[in-house]
Amino acid sequence: MQSNQAVGNTSSLIEEIIDKSGQPIELCFQCQKCAAGCSMGRFTDYSPNQIIRLIQHGLIDKVLDSNMIWLCSSCEICGARCPNGINMAEVMDCLKAMAISKNIVSVKNVKKFHDSFLGSVKLNGRVHEATMMMTYKIKTMDLFSDIDLGMKMFVKGKLHILPKRTKDRARLSRVFTRTANKQK
Repeated sequence: MQSNQAVGNTSSLIEEIIDKSGQPIELCFQCQKCAAGCSMGRFTDYSPNQIIRLIQHGLIDKVLDSNMIWLCSSCEICGARCPNGINMAEVMDCLKAMAISKNIVSVKNVKKFHDSFLGSVKLNGRVHEATMMMTYKIKTMDLFSDIDLGMKMFVKGKLHILPKRTKDRARLSRVFTRTANKQK
């Protein structure tokens, strides 16, 4: 199947993404306020509004092959600017899950980074940069490329050796369980 062709029933695709993300993407009328505020827009192949337009046209392969879904920083500026209240961070999370389930990850090592990030959050309740990066570096076998930056961050007190963990471990576990169930 070519990436520029519509997949299946467009309305069912939109409904699936709306259901999984909880966002009213059908309301997007391409005002481009999200694109104007996107901090990652200059680094990505599509802007947030273009991602929605591709979804609206059923071009899911293009969307899932896009680097935008992986480079989105989930800063939520786009959602704050959207006159229809569409939280693109939620849509991007949904699209990441879809790409992972279909084994479509076009950005090199991004799945390994994603897994390392979520693993750190699952273990600590928040990201612990040192263990997350150590896990990522081991998974990619790129062990020493950023060691100078890591040392500078450590010396400045920006990189802590021991993680700070959330106190409510049971609640954290429930969040990950609900998320896993929602993605099924």
